[in-house]
Amino acid sequence: MNPVRLALVPGEPAGVGPELCVRLAQRPRDYSLTAFADARSLQAAATALGLPLRLLAPDQPAFEAGTLALVDIPNATVPAFGSPEPGNARAVIDALLQAAAGCLDGRFDGMVTGPVHKAVINEGGIAYSGTTELLAGQAGREVVMMLANDIVRVALVTTHLPLRAVADAIDAPSLARTLLTTHAALRDDFGIAEPVIAVLGLNPHAGEGGHLGREELDVIEPALAALRDQGLRLVGPLPADTAFLPGKLKGFDAVVAMYHDQGLPVLKYSGFEQAVNLTLGLPYPRVAVDHGTALELAGQGVADPSSLFAAADTCARIARIRRGTSHFATSMPA
Repeated sequence: MNPVRLALVPGEPAGVGPELCVRLAQRPRDYSLTAFADARSLQAAATALGLPLRLLAPDQPAFEAGTLALVDIPNATVPAFGSPEPGNARAVIDALLQAAAGCLDGRFDGMVTGPVHKAVINEGGIAYSGTTELLAGQAGREVVMMLANDIVRVALVTTHLPLRAVADAIDAPSLARTLLTTHAALRDDFGIAEPVIAVLGLNPHAGEGGHLGREELDVIEPALAALRDQGLRLVGPLPADTAFLPGKLKGFDAVVAMYHDQGLPVLKYSGFEQAVNLTLGLPYPRVAVDHGTALELAGQGVADPSSLFAAADTCARIARIRRGTSHFATSMPA
């Protein structure tokens, strides 16, 4: 069977994304990488790092260290390191959409993305809430955001919402969608036959029997009961302050948190450098870095590439599983 083909998008051209992609290109690999980016930005990053980079035609397989196939998407201007230009917003979005289109039409088996600067894209006149939402809209799918490292996988019921709006956004349909999508990904993408998912409560102490809020009693517990009747192995709702204890985590394949800052601080503290961001529910695997553009580090050669390395390796493994060519054990992504 042909080797896995991954689309690679550096993200914000003034940040560390291009240089991280150059570092990724130096690694020996058994999957092909095609970058959707401005050739000038990649070459400038390679020059700044003092690393070789040979850009190949889009249809050429790029397995050798120091090579990337390239779909050239020119920026309006070549930005200085650390100084983003809103005029490049269109090229950043086009790179994401063209790479994803290649996954949707079967030219690529998965997509790996670097960090994007949301504020700069919006300043460039493009309404943008995040790459997860962008790709979901393009594919016409409802998706779930999951972050993972060697210690824990955390999926989110709500993502980028003000805390004031979170409680109203948590209902039985959203819980069911999140849990069913997470269950399917753990089974189909991570090779876990019967995943066990811990579900956090919304309120302190998971509501303490209704004394600290009724969302657990009125919404979460009935939703979990209905899904258990469908065969899902769900534990909870659990108090968030104790669910992440190491002894408890050993019994869970993933944790579903009700909101962004309930689950992600724990994950990032436990292993930020190796963490990756997965979009569950797309027709193709999409894995991103779990860090920002780090404008203050751009061009200096000091940015840690570990998250991008983990994202590419994880995406390739999931792509192979979807092809049916390998089995990904229950261990967390490296």
